[in-house]
Amino acid sequence: MNFDTAQLTEYYRQMRTIRAFEDRIHHEVSAGTVPGFVHLYAGEEACAVGVCAHLDDKDFIGSTHRGHGHCIAKGCDLGGMMKEIYGKRDGLCGGKGGSMHIADFEKGMMGANAIVGGSGPLVVGAALTNKILGKEAIAVVFMGDGAVNEGAALESLNLASIWKLPMLFVVEDNGYAESTATSHTTAGDPLIRAKAFGIESYKVEDGHDFFEVYRTAKDAVELTRSGNGPSLIQIIVPRFYAHYEGDGGTYRSPGEVEKLRRNFDCLKWFRNTVATNMNLDMSILDGIDKDVANVIDRIVSDAKKASPPDKSDLLTDVYDSN
Repeated sequence: MNFDTAQLTEYYRQMRTIRAFEDRIHHEVSAGTVPGFVHLYAGEEACAVGVCAHLDDKDFIGSTHRGHGHCIAKGCDLGGMMKEIYGKRDGLCGGKGGSMHIADFEKGMMGANAIVGGSGPLVVGAALTNKILGKEAIAVVFMGDGAVNEGAALESLNLASIWKLPMLFVVEDNGYAESTATSHTTAGDPLIRAKAFGIESYKVEDGHDFFEVYRTAKDAVELTRSGNGPSLIQIIVPRFYAHYEGDGGTYRSPGEVEKLRRNFDCLKWFRNTVATNMNLDMSILDGIDKDVANVIDRIVSDAKKASPPDKSDLLTDVYDSN
């Protein structure tokens, strides 16, 4: 596939931003400055960016407890995200949702979801709305490998298929359902499960390869957007941090994460690919690294100084007054 310099630098900037955002959150949680529960997306950047590259603001996505990467790839405001994670009034959800509930409907981000598999039915609703109203938009649900065993996810597959909804299921398979290896929790193949519902399915073995994710997502999105019903992509992808911040990760074999970081880092793969095959000047990407680092420093500083919600905000966004 042909990419121009502007496209390549934008995709790299998004992935680098996700990585820098998550690495900084990891540091801040360790320092005790971030309240609440946090699950980090580092290592999986090529999934979010490779899929969302084919979407725009009119397309909806539903996310997981590990949702920062999806938010950034969908175009959510970085400063608003950071303030939300810090529980501040100017956060995207008024500081009342936190890391696992970031949403921005203007960007088509329906929200992260702390319930495993919980976004599936919500995205079915969005896809059904698009179909009934005759919109060209599609709806995408991201879920982990653990979610494919949830009844809500299977019911979503069934409804999406029987109603021929414009919906894409993206299974980010990092090998662990929380702290348990997928081999101990999942019987059979998620692709075969989807095909049993009559859903066209794809698999990306190298989820750290942005270009493989991009190509596969392009095919799936085009099929779904053309009115042929739902599709599903299973993406095998590394996860660099433990399930949540505070999890010791003792269920992973010694040296496992170091090997993943050394051999399956999507940022390294991207840089090597564009330098070798597309003759992109690495100094451009180095400049992006510096720009992103400065942005992250600024939004963290702003979030720490921002004001929390006050008592008058207690009942806002709770009841529909219409």
